[in-house]
Amino acid sequence: MHTHDLSGWQHEHRFQGDSHAAERSTRLVMWITAAAMLLEIGAGWWFNSMALLADGWHMSSHAVAIGLSAFAYAAARRYAGDRRFAFGTWKIEVLGGFASALFLLGVAALMVVGSLERLWAPTAIHYKEAIVVAALGLMVNLLCARLLGGAHQHHGHAHHDHDHAPGHDHGHDLNLRSAYLHVVADAATSVLAIVALAGGWLYGWAWLDPLMGIVGAVLVASWARGLLIDTGKVLLDREMDHPVVEEIREGVEQGLADSETRVADLHVWRVGQGAYACALSVVTHSSTLSPDDVRATFSMHEEIRHSTIEIHRCQAG
Repeated sequence: MHTHDLSGWQHEHRFQGDSHAAERSTRLVMWITAAAMLLEIGAGWWFNSMALLADGWHMSSHAVAIGLSAFAYAAARRYAGDRRFAFGTWKIEVLGGFASALFLLGVAALMVVGSLERLWAPTAIHYKEAIVVAALGLMVNLLCARLLGGAHQHHGHAHHDHDHAPGHDHGHDLNLRSAYLHVVADAATSVLAIVALAGGWLYGWAWLDPLMGIVGAVLVASWARGLLIDTGKVLLDREMDHPVVEEIREGVEQGLADSETRVADLHVWRVGQGAYACALSVVTHSSTLSPDDVRATFSMHEEIRHSTIEIHRCQAG
């Protein structure tokens, strides 16, 4: 005969205050990026530079993707108190990061196609003017990176107190990271455009302009792949390889060794930045063991914000 002790979920619906700073920075960067994008696309078309034009269209997709990140923050904040979201609205932000990574892959593909076209059919480029515009674009990108980098640092400090286990990745702001990656990718392609234009201007290497477009595309695709993996893991609840899983199991079985208790089933998933939920089932010979006793064995893991515990009692022979 088995008896079951069930603990309810402790719901925590709150929008992190420091997310407001990230949202404000992201929205500001979106408008700055959109303005620089219009400048680069117009200049790239006028001066006939594929590297500059690719950088401009690249920046246009970033403006859309960064706007999507800002929208994700706003949506998460708006529905933060909605009880229909069992574990809050944090995954809206992660979904925004995932969508931004898809945008990055699309941009990389467009950059490759446009660059290959220019390799087969090269055209005259106004190098001096294009270099000036690319340099302005780079300065804008560095400004945006500084804005988002400051928000990311503030965001990280706000969660530092909950990340006690050294070396563990308790979940950074993937939405903010996606916006930051878009800006950094913009900066990288601006640098590549400047190098390509300088090479063409000084040495007559016209092929360098489209070649750098391809190099930039590979770089962007690589960053997008990493972001897709990180956000996909969260969206698919692929957390069972996280060190905290085995630490919970060991804590329960070693902490309750006197009562011959073992973990029969354990599930851990991420529900917020530096926040996890777990559901576990234990088998025990103790007649007095309670869910609170089990929970106490992993209470040092403050990142476990929700826990459901089921106890199966074994009858004495």
